[in-house]
Amino acid sequence: QVLSLPIVVIVHGNQDNNAKATVLWDNAFSEIERVPFIVAERVPWEKMCDTLNLKFMAEVQTTKGLLKEHYFFLAQKIFNDHSARLEDFQNRQVSWAQFNKEILPGRGFTFWQWFDGVLDLTKRCLKSYWSDRLIMGFISKQYVCKLLSTEPDGTFLLRFSDSEIGGVTIAYVIRGKDGSSQVENIQPFSAKDLSIRSLGDRIRDLGQLRNLYPNIPKDQAFGSHYNKEQTGKD
Repeated sequence: QVLSLPIVVIVHGNQDNNAKATVLWDNAFSEIERVPFIVAERVPWEKMCDTLNLKFMAEVQTTKGLLKEHYFFLAQKIFNDHSARLEDFQNRQVSWAQFNKEILPGRGFTFWQWFDGVLDLTKRCLKSYWSDRLIMGFISKQYVCKLLSTEPDGTFLLRFSDSEIGGVTIAYVIRGKDGSSQVENIQPFSAKDLSIRSLGDRIRDLGQLRNLYPNIPKDQAFGSHYNKEQTGKD
């Protein structure tokens, strides 16, 4: 006899997401000599960061992994703690319940369900943009406001939606005549939206977008991702 890799039996496709979470947790955190099916209920946050990073790069098939600031945002999300500093999370333990059992505050889904939605969207529609570091992605709406509020009119960045599973949104700054700034967030685009018209072409369409944060003209940043427009009666 030999122990297999972990498997989960499901009876419907809507269980697929939770099954993937179980397999990921077992693969990443079970001890080699363990009693079968016994896995730690809590693991160090740093181990979780490594796991999420490896999973992201493997799923999306990119060499550009998660950055320190991405981990900070993910820690704030999974621990529901927006007052702690980056180093405060280093010695914390994250539980299975926090990973894929407890619903995120004010949402209808768990941390893993949200993260898996980001994985799927990036793999299907955003791989080249992510690999070119054009998507900041893992960043809170509050921090976006802080970054953009002092920037020139039309400065924008891309972040993964907090409120929807598998959505990417564009945040941009508008400056009034009195010099006051306002940060707007465009309704998130889903994989279905981006299969109809690509992210690059949508950015080209939006005249209010001028420079990718911090200060890259949008045609320079996204020009290689524009599709040649169809002409004629089509």
